[in-house]
Amino acid sequence: MTTSGDVATANNKQVILRDYVTGFPKESDLIFNDTTVDLMIPEGSKSVLVKNLYLSCDPYMRIRMGKPDPATAALAQPYKPGEPIYGFAVSKVIDSGNPDYSKGDLLWGVVGWEEYSVINPTVSHFKIQHTDVPLSYYTGLLGMPGMTAYAGFYEICSPKKGETVFVSAASGAVGQLVGQFAKIMGCYVVGSAGSKEKVDLLKNKFGFDEAFNYKEEQDLNAALKRCFPEGIDIYFENVGGKMLDEVLLNMKLHGRIAVCGMISQYNLEDQEGVHNLATVIYKRIRIQGFVVSDFFDKYYNFMDFVLPYIREGKITYVEDVVEGFENGPSALIGLFHGKNVGKQLIAVARE
Repeated sequence: MTTSGDVATANNKQVILRDYVTGFPKESDLIFNDTTVDLMIPEGSKSVLVKNLYLSCDPYMRIRMGKPDPATAALAQPYKPGEPIYGFAVSKVIDSGNPDYSKGDLLWGVVGWEEYSVINPTVSHFKIQHTDVPLSYYTGLLGMPGMTAYAGFYEICSPKKGETVFVSAASGAVGQLVGQFAKIMGCYVVGSAGSKEKVDLLKNKFGFDEAFNYKEEQDLNAALKRCFPEGIDIYFENVGGKMLDEVLLNMKLHGRIAVCGMISQYNLEDQEGVHNLATVIYKRIRIQGFVVSDFFDKYYNFMDFVLPYIREGKITYVEDVVEGFENGPSALIGLFHGKNVGKQLIAVARE
């Protein structure tokens, strides 16, 4: 820490997008920048200065790395080359000109990928009120991914006891929760993942009834028929591509598909087509895409629902924690190669 005039300052390392990305992102697409930050908010400002404790690595961040695209504009504005990338994080208030936040408060929401951020809190920033659970959970289970699982499963899919549920990318930040929510509802749940370790997690830790490694299945249609001989009521879609095509053939009448993500397509310059869409007509399937921010008004309902299950040990959560801000880019890029096991996050500082 140094002093500039009468105001103390601190070094502030940032992660910058070098240039727009096509294809799979590389670590070299993200570069570090060293700057400084004033540790006091100017008089009259309503901004909040936070120290970032945990940064969240999420698949949607790949969409922001690409050039401006009208197709994705409704979801996410792209990052600007030469400026810090940003995403969800857990942060601690260092100084505040905002009446809703005081020094020492903890919050989660969108910040820059840097050690300190100056933010203007919005509806996507939430004060952390429950600290009897790990703070890191607010990047996942109690943050954006948890809210995504809750909104997609309960609000979009309208599940009923005894229904059959399929979750792709099921060991990830969202999928592992969808499966557990479905089991709480009394559903039969199957998940797909990309390694034996992840499949074992699904069956032995998260309580999925069945799981398979999609990389080892020669015929996805046959794998789905093996797991769902009577068909699928609910599909929680995280991957897109060939998996979606085969799932459509295995849906039941009046099945529901919540489209949360399509990570298999984000790095392709020419995205794969879906060939079995006519099935949507024949089987009267409802497919709905959604964005978690549409449901932020239900966040406290979600907390009331999920906290008792966590405290009773009825919901479990697996995190893949990388220590140190300097390891952030490699952790984020690893997400697109399936290197993470569970929710990927970066521990920047332990308060």
